[in-house]
Amino acid sequence: MKEIELKMQGKIKRLTNKTFKFDERVKNGWFSAVYFLKTRDIVREFRPDNIVTMQFFQKKHAVLCGTDEVIALVKTFADNPDELEIYSLKDGDKISPFETVLTITGPYQNFGFLEGIIDGILARRTSVATNVYNVVKAAGLSGKQKPVIFMGDRDDHFTQQAGDGYAAYIGGSTAQATHAMNEWWGKQGMGTMPHALIQLFDGDVVEAAKAYYKKFPEDELIVLVDYNNDCITDALRVAREFGDKLKGVRVDTSRTMIDQYFIRNPDVLGTFDPRGVNAPLIFALREALDQEGFEHVKIVVSGGFNEQRIKEFEEQKVPVDIYGVGSSLLKIHIGFTGDNVLLNGKPQAKAGRRYRPNPRLERVD
Repeated sequence: MKEIELKMQGKIKRLTNKTFKFDERVKNGWFSAVYFLKTRDIVREFRPDNIVTMQFFQKKHAVLCGTDEVIALVKTFADNPDELEIYSLKDGDKISPFETVLTITGPYQNFGFLEGIIDGILARRTSVATNVYNVVKAAGLSGKQKPVIFMGDRDDHFTQQAGDGYAAYIGGSTAQATHAMNEWWGKQGMGTMPHALIQLFDGDVVEAAKAYYKKFPEDELIVLVDYNNDCITDALRVAREFGDKLKGVRVDTSRTMIDQYFIRNPDVLGTFDPRGVNAPLIFALREALDQEGFEHVKIVVSGGFNEQRIKEFEEQKVPVDIYGVGSSLLKIHIGFTGDNVLLNGKPQAKAGRRYRPNPRLERVD
């Protein structure tokens, strides 16, 4: 978790306007709630000289993300953005319930219509970063920090990949499935083989792996071994074929399937759920590999993993080396609120809300 904690201490550089590809229709209010647009028009006519301070907060312990994107949004689409006074925490900061993470001060009509968009950016990015952080933390409970691969490409609209990938990076993911997910932080996607590759070789895992290795000899060879629902048999076949060249095997057994290992060894059943990727299966796989001298082969697991499942695996010291996690990391469970709390430098806010200064905020130019 050392690298993640460095991020929490603000050791990473802020992203700039050049990073983001905003839809130009933001400027015209296309993505803003209509009542914000109407308020802007009213204020322009009746209260054009008022200066407001808008502050943003949420209600959980979380890992903040999206501030750089928000600042770039404001700088791009607000009227006279250089006249606005912006204070913000940084992406990667740990935040507390009701802690102010961002303030914007200036004429309401110049930026107020962006309030809902700002809330949405912070909500999504912070939710993903927090989800990933919690999963990565769980993946280190056994005493050794296990890498977490962000595999969320199939779980949401593709246009979200760059932002979600950056949020996952802020949260501590080790690698990501697509190039787009790495776009904002300068790396490339990684991956080995899907089930489709094995299908194209008539279900022959060894032949698929041979073709993969011949085409991509510079890659670390990690072979998917659940295609035939017989992980241990196929893992050993691949290991015998490749020896030291094989770096790992990945188990992605469906939660509706019971691996053939348990069909051959029914005496081990009765005290656990044998479906999908489960602890006894991984223990048996590790033992089988080790017995034939393949201690170097790492085990990667994927398929429905979340913070709780990883905690259970780590508490049992299941011999997993890498976790692949997807849909659970994309759940949006943190909502942000923007409130006008100062009017011309004096307190003015709806009941229950007030200006909450935060000495951790820094001025953004």
